[in-house]
Amino acid sequence: MSWALVPAAGSGRRFGGEVPKQYLCAAGKPLIEHALDALLSHAGVDGVVVALAADDAHWPGLASFHGKSVITCIGGGERADSVLAALHALPAGVSKDVLLLVHDAARPNLHADDIRKLIEAAKTCPDGAILAAPVRDTLKRSGAGARIARTESRDGLWRALTPQAFRRDLLLRALQSAKADGVVATDEAMAVERLGLHPALVEGREDNLKVTTPADLALAEFLLARRA
Repeated sequence: MSWALVPAAGSGRRFGGEVPKQYLCAAGKPLIEHALDALLSHAGVDGVVVALAADDAHWPGLASFHGKSVITCIGGGERADSVLAALHALPAGVSKDVLLLVHDAARPNLHADDIRKLIEAAKTCPDGAILAAPVRDTLKRSGAGARIARTESRDGLWRALTPQAFRRDLLLRALQSAKADGVVATDEAMAVERLGLHPALVEGREDNLKVTTPADLALAEFLLARRA
């Protein structure tokens, strides 16, 4: 048994525009609907909790999808706050050791095989697991005046993707610890790492992109249209 948590309370300020980016359309559907479709069409995911902004006027009011529960709650100002809110909104019957998959609402091109690999890895690694991609580009460190200071080694570097999968009790403990210490965890793995743990890296598809800019949206449109 596993559940998905989708933090979707962000306003998408970096993208620009009046519509939060998770509700922008690609291939005929909002990005968040593509994300929910990928998660809930997978046999290994039993339901989802979506954390929304308090003034969200765009949520379509889904209560179920693919015959599985869609629960909503009010999220917070930071990603970690929204994930914590979603954790607390899980149904009473969901056990403390259930596997939770946290996925970005604006990451629409998730494939079933990546979900399968992630779940398998997270079940065998007590510290959890995340989808990630090895860094392949040459990395430059900037100096004064936007000039190159040096070239950084990319050995051992990975780009964190989502979903990220952890047992419920571990994820709750990690996020609460970070919040108590005033640390803003930019992803769930960062919070878990603070406990001295080492989640597994599961190589995922590089086209599992997060829409952050208009160029990303155009690429997502192309990728989703090709899948269709």
